[in-house]
Amino acid sequence: MTTPKLRAELDGIPTYKPGRPPAAEEGARAFKLSSNENPYPPLPGVLEAATAAAASFNRYPDMACSALTEALAARFGVPAAHVATGTGSVGVAQQLLQATSGPGDEVIYAWRSFEAYPIITRISGAAAVQVPLGPGETHDLDAMADAVTERTRLIFVCNPNNPTGTVVRRAALERFLDRVPGDVLVVLDEAYREFNTDPEVPDGIELYRDRPNVAVLRTFSKAYGLAGLRVGFAVAHEPVASALRKTAVPFGVSQLAQDAAIASLKAEPALLERVAGLVAERARVVEGLAGQGWTVPETQANFVWLRLGERTMDFAAAAERAGVTVRPFPGEGVRITVGEAEANDLLLRTAEEFRKEL
Repeated sequence: MTTPKLRAELDGIPTYKPGRPPAAEEGARAFKLSSNENPYPPLPGVLEAATAAAASFNRYPDMACSALTEALAARFGVPAAHVATGTGSVGVAQQLLQATSGPGDEVIYAWRSFEAYPIITRISGAAAVQVPLGPGETHDLDAMADAVTERTRLIFVCNPNNPTGTVVRRAALERFLDRVPGDVLVVLDEAYREFNTDPEVPDGIELYRDRPNVAVLRTFSKAYGLAGLRVGFAVAHEPVASALRKTAVPFGVSQLAQDAAIASLKAEPALLERVAGLVAERARVVEGLAGQGWTVPETQANFVWLRLGERTMDFAAAAERAGVTVRPFPGEGVRITVGEAEANDLLLRTAEEFRKEL
């Protein structure tokens, strides 16, 4: 039977694997620590804004996200023309690839890093150049700079890195940016920026200001707790931001998401309080794991990374039996989201029992 012809680039592209939902035994509570979601409910005023927007579901949203764009420009002190929105930061990342890369081009990123990078790179038709992480599960920026060729069109730097939580500090990042040719776009993916407490980690928006080849990705999915609404944005100089608007899915960001994001920006004091609570829990989880004998890379995100190699799936199964789901990367390790205190306690008990069996 004849079937439609599909692009050869799609052959072998891995399917994105979302975090598994929890599977509780009868009478027991289960926790999802597999998707880096914020365990808190929406920030003050957000639910009200979303509910009000729901009354207009029969109308298309503002395709330009005008009010949200103006709010973001004011919040970060950038021109509105330098802001582009999309369906989560991963949606904006895919728009960047559509704007810069195609067959014959190369895209560089560290590995392991965000698992969507190889997917969206191959969808664009470009070749992925994966540079192994260096000591301490960190980006090897020298090796990444060495990998640049005349075919390189875009470089992702995930900071903090997903799934390891490790960071690139200012001096190293600026040296790297100085080495990258001006016609290669460097994308600083800062989806977890709000959880960083290291003063040596630069704010990508400050770096972008005098570097036309730097774009910064941010999202409302993590710290702001709007994962289910899919709204992210980029800050980039006008040629790149304009290209993002051209490659955006028309009406992709719902009005509900736009209004909820604006309300979230207005609730920054509550956001900072919640982030501080998660950072404190992160420190407690890291200290507890280290006290059990685990090697835990320094993390500045809302998750921790355990490199377990061949025991990865065993650990994930043990955690699920105990009532917590984590995100396993077979043969490599597990990423564990920092959740509510009860979930973190259960995770620590599970890790301690598993450690005894090693």
